[in-house]
Amino acid sequence: MTIEGNTIEGTMERRRAVRSAARRRHLLETARTLFVEKGFHQTGMAQIANASGIAVGQIYRDFANKEAIIAAICEADLAGWLEEDKLEAAVAAGDSQAIRDWIEKIATEEPTAEDRRMMCDLLAEVGRNPIIAEINRKVDVRLRTSLEAALVSLAPGASAERRSTMMDFIISISWGMVARMELFPYREHETLREYVAALLGREVAALGT
Repeated sequence: MTIEGNTIEGTMERRRAVRSAARRRHLLETARTLFVEKGFHQTGMAQIANASGIAVGQIYRDFANKEAIIAAICEADLAGWLEEDKLEAAVAAGDSQAIRDWIEKIATEEPTAEDRRMMCDLLAEVGRNPIIAEINRKVDVRLRTSLEAALVSLAPGASAERRSTMMDFIISISWGMVARMELFPYREHETLREYVAALLGREVAALGT
């Protein structure tokens, strides 16, 4: 093939890749909206195809099943929530305040109503769907890996058992705050958030003693 032919083929490949990425983003955004409105269990591939305007066959070429779509959405949401690059930079710099701020965000940040609904629906599906349970397990491993790095940096002398208990505490706070906001959206949450943040700060500080 000539150089010109290679150039044309390369350009076409890039255009296809751009279109494919755009189609994938559109599909995930559409599926996410449906999952929030109807729940995972009540949303089928046909509904996703109809709402997105993407043929069912094309969807199955991009994703093996509905659970694969859920996994891709969870991956994107988790990456945005964990901000692992910021934590890694803070740990590398030994920036204790930035690490503590990151831990507080993980424990007490208020998700949007849509995110809360997704999280609660995911929690319900964990006990029913083994594929969703595996997605949740992977999320937990990734979250605990980041928390472990943060706590080791802040309290290198703490035992693995104490760090594990602290991670359980942080994750329990996070889920508890989500559940409270979803169950009682009409209540004021900031006072409790500040109280929990202060309590968590003291517990994390005590971990190093």
